[in-house]
Amino acid sequence: MTPALALAAFTVRGLAGRRRIVMMLVLVALPVVVGILLRLVGGGSQTDRILDTLVIRTVLPLVALVVGSAAVGSEIEDGTAIYLLVKPVARWRIALVKSMVAAALTLVLVVPPLVLTGVLVAGLGPASITTIAGFTLAAIAGGTAYAFLFTALGTITSRALILGLVYVLIWEGVLAGLLEGTRFLSIRSAALGLAAAWSGDEPRSAALDPVASIVVIGVAIVGAFAITAYALARFQVRSAD
Repeated sequence: MTPALALAAFTVRGLAGRRRIVMMLVLVALPVVVGILLRLVGGGSQTDRILDTLVIRTVLPLVALVVGSAAVGSEIEDGTAIYLLVKPVARWRIALVKSMVAAALTLVLVVPPLVLTGVLVAGLGPASITTIAGFTLAAIAGGTAYAFLFTALGTITSRALILGLVYVLIWEGVLAGLLEGTRFLSIRSAALGLAAAWSGDEPRSAALDPVASIVVIGVAIVGAFAITAYALARFQVRSAD
């Protein structure tokens, strides 16, 4: 097994703690339960609204926050990071693997419930498939950006969960809907812009145009990775440890 694969496997085991997994499974089950209820009462016309409100705005960032903030942050907090950082592996590689694992786990947890919810609410007609596909691609892009961002946040501060909630609930949840300029610092707005562009639906509130959405997602991923790599490169392993 290569060092990168070994590190990835170690990270997955660390993130797959029973309490954390149970909490995330309950969270990702929420849109599916709503989808089942809407299926029973006939709510096919609400597909884009459900996927927007429950998945892109709520479940996706929260799952990415729980996973990403722990990818490096939990090891720094419990002191086991030193055993990783003393190994002969470039720290930028550690940052990349940690961020990619956080992104992959986020998408594994979020994308299947998103697709299932869309199918439950709207079925498998041509229009619903287009909408589901658009939101799926947007969730992949947005989930990756969120995971990289929250991995960086967990690397530089022990208060990543609190700061992440402030970003998701206050910055993206309130300010992005009131102050147009803040949308360019919102992964949610970028994901909603991509969902609208790829699904052909009307843009939801606070959504960016497609070009701006791609730029925001790209900058968030590259910038967050650079922060994580820099923070790990500056991390000092004390001899007393």
